[in-house]
Amino acid sequence: MTGLKSVAVYCGSASGARPAYLAAARALGVEIAQRGMSLVYGGATVGLMGAVADAALEAGGSVIGVIPRSLVDREIAHPGLTELIVVDTMHERKAAMSARADAFVALPGGFGTMDELFEALTWSQLGIHRKRSGLLDVEQYWQPLVRWVEHAKDEGFVRAHHRELLICDDDPARLLDRLSPPLPR
Repeated sequence: MTGLKSVAVYCGSASGARPAYLAAARALGVEIAQRGMSLVYGGATVGLMGAVADAALEAGGSVIGVIPRSLVDREIAHPGLTELIVVDTMHERKAAMSARADAFVALPGGFGTMDELFEALTWSQLGIHRKRSGLLDVEQYWQPLVRWVEHAKDEGFVRAHHRELLICDDDPARLLDRLSPPLPR
């Protein structure tokens, strides 16, 4: 059991090319629910977003969706959530998700997932919040990004202690455990 009460999950509105991505989204949703944590996510029924939410709901979890008004129809807002928050902009979506989460996890995804993940990381780096970010590394999806982060550190663009803000693991339970300790001041 972790000290986390809620986790924001960033992930694709698509299912991706491999069945393992959907399986991992479902496993993460179940793990979050079984720990009694709330899932905070993008509010859609499609792709990995729908899979993580449905799995958490089916496991008896609390699921909070945050979706911009412009995406309600396009991403098909989930009608069965514990709470659905409709905001005006993507900036408001990210701020609302951050305010409701104790940590962040990225499943495989595209540009939107990367945008959300890097904003959360940057806010930790700048001290805007003291929350950890993690990558659920399904089929080594995140390894090119991990190599880039190491490269940026080696080249002097990411400080070593900031590199530690991003945790990568291929097991949902272990990743949530590793996200739990508070960041040092």
